Amino acid sequence: MVDKSLDRVAGAFQPAQHLVIHQTKDWVLNHRVDSALPGYLMLGARAPVNDRSLLCPEALAQLGTLLAAAQKALTTILKPEHLYIGRYGHSAGHALHFHLIPICGWVRQLFFDDPRYRVLRTLSHHPAALDADQTDGAELTLYVWREFCESLTPPPISGPSVYEVVERLKVLMSARNIIFDSRAECEGE
Repeated sequence: MVDKSLDRVAGAFQPAQHLVIHQTKDWVLNHRVDSALPGYLMLGARAPVNDRSLLCPEALAQLGTLLAAAQKALTTILKPEHLYIGRYGHSAGHALHFHLIPICGWVRQLFFDDPRYRVLRTLSHHPAALDADQTDGAELTLYVWREFCESLTPPPISGPSVYEVVERLKVLMSARNIIFDSRAECEGE
């Protein structure tokens, strides 16, 4: 359940309640609202800043823990070949946020099966670009954005639906599950 009292920014973006997975005083983790790709998450700051250096120390400390917990939960559920975590937005008016994009084998295969994206090979001067089964994170991110977030007819998914992934993430990301014993994690105990 979304606790509106945690919003510190008047008029701040608030995702639909059914897409919110976890929240703290400083962060909201939700499924990307316009993505048909199950597991495409957004971790957004509640503070009205677009610069990590302006976050309070507690928010900065939570950031690493939340990203790690989200990665662990996504890996448990989807077992992606790759998980891209990045900050891309720079539009005025948007608070600091991070994209977590799971790339499962079926997503990669859809990319390779779509002839429209073969033109990307002609733009690279890297020898690996000519390999039939090689691509990089930039190309796959572009594919996900265009096909799963912007397209009116996204490709068919393989595996659990957005709803199923969100519900499983809510359980795995509950407060009791994301508290790590950092000494044990770091020392391998």
